[in-house]
Amino acid sequence: MTTDERNFRSSYYEKVGCFSVEEKKSLDKLLQDDIRNLAKLKHFVYTYTVPAQQRSLLWSLIMGIMPLHKSNTEYVREQRRQVYEDLLRAVTVMRCVDLDSRSRDLVLYKMWLLENNRLLHSNIRAGAQADDNHFVEIVRTLLDIFDDEVETYWIAKEFYQYTRDLKKECGKLKELTQILLKREDIGLFYRLEKLGLFDINSKLLENWYITCFAGVICETMLVKIWDKVCGGAKKIVVFLFLELVKDIKSLIFDLSSQEELKALIETVKDKDGVIVNKAIKSWHSNNSEVEYAH
Repeated sequence: MTTDERNFRSSYYEKVGCFSVEEKKSLDKLLQDDIRNLAKLKHFVYTYTVPAQQRSLLWSLIMGIMPLHKSNTEYVREQRRQVYEDLLRAVTVMRCVDLDSRSRDLVLYKMWLLENNRLLHSNIRAGAQADDNHFVEIVRTLLDIFDDEVETYWIAKEFYQYTRDLKKECGKLKELTQILLKREDIGLFYRLEKLGLFDINSKLLENWYITCFAGVICETMLVKIWDKVCGGAKKIVVFLFLELVKDIKSLIFDLSSQEELKALIETVKDKDGVIVNKAIKSWHSNNSEVEYAH
């Protein structure tokens, strides 16, 4: 069997939710070890697509939500649940949320504000409102991925912290975007530049990168990108953007403003995963070439 045929089959099996026996056995062993190996766990999410049923545990271990020592898992899980319930009870008693409403994202947001001592105090720090919006977008996406709201809350908090690193490196990521786009499609680059996407005062691309396209790409497909982010692959958001704009290139040339660009891109849900899969493939192919100093 040729390499291309193996790659095609592997890609197809992952798309329909099947994984190679070797990968599944490898992951099962990693999770069953008495002391899980953090480096190997990160390598797995960095290299492979994570099975949905094991994603929450795998992310929780990598993010430090759950302990690497297997014997301590149930104790720590119970402690996390108690903290969640205490926060939920507090915002309920304080009448900060309406538990009968369907705005579960806002409930978790209020709990997060309380935990960070910000619920009852105005925050005038520059950029605080934008940061809060980033957290809410992440929560909304995770609520559609995971069923357990306790684990969703803890994963949202830690994934948000991951995005703070992306925020710090947005300048480098935007620069890399321009370098790769000039190489791959100079005409598209000039069009996006004319729309002001790369202007120093434009926050549109930055917001997409910081939230890892939460609310833009369909959650069931976006989660494959977030697997890589959990493994430390910050630059993958650049490749997702490149594949996204190349996919709708003909429509972009009809636009006349950033507002129209934002509206267009946020309609591209990629429910069949074509854009996401191309982005992951391109990221793997270019990974060693586009490294920059951290």
